[in-house]
Formats: sequence, structure tokens, C-alpha cells
Amino acid sequence: MKPSPAPVIVDARGLMPPEPLNLTLEALDVLPPGGEVILLLYREPTPLYDVLRRNGFTHRTEISGGGEVAVHIRHAAHA
Repeated sequence: MKPSPAPVIVDARGLMPPEPLNLTLEALDVLPPGGEVILLLYREPTPLYDVLRRNGFTHRTEISGGGEVAVHIRHAAHA
């Protein structure tokens, strides 16, 4: 079994919309099968979830006690 590639980190904390969305979509365009993008933000990107679903991705969101959000994104077929 081949190991999964290292996750791609998109640190969008402090960036203004639509830059976090644009950076995330750019990373997803080149995401290999089995790969993962981790989007870091200070708020939950609720509008992104529908975009991900429509484009064949799945996500898992973690919210830390300090309010930081990490959205783990993968191809739905490899979730």
C-alpha cells in the first residue's frame, strides 16, 4: 500500500474573502488521489461546504478551543 502524500496546508488565517476560497480551490485543482488539503481559518467557511460537495470533495471540520478552524478536505472517493 502506497503512503498518502503529505497534506497541503492552506493557511488563510487573516486573509480577506475571496482569497481563502481561491487558494483552497487552487490547491484542490492539483490534489492527488488520497491527498488532503487542510484549510486553516479563524471562522467556519460554511459557503465552502456546498462548493466542495458539488465538486466531489468531502470535509471534516475541527474547531479548537481558541476559535481556530481546520477544515480537512479530500476527494469524496478517498474519504
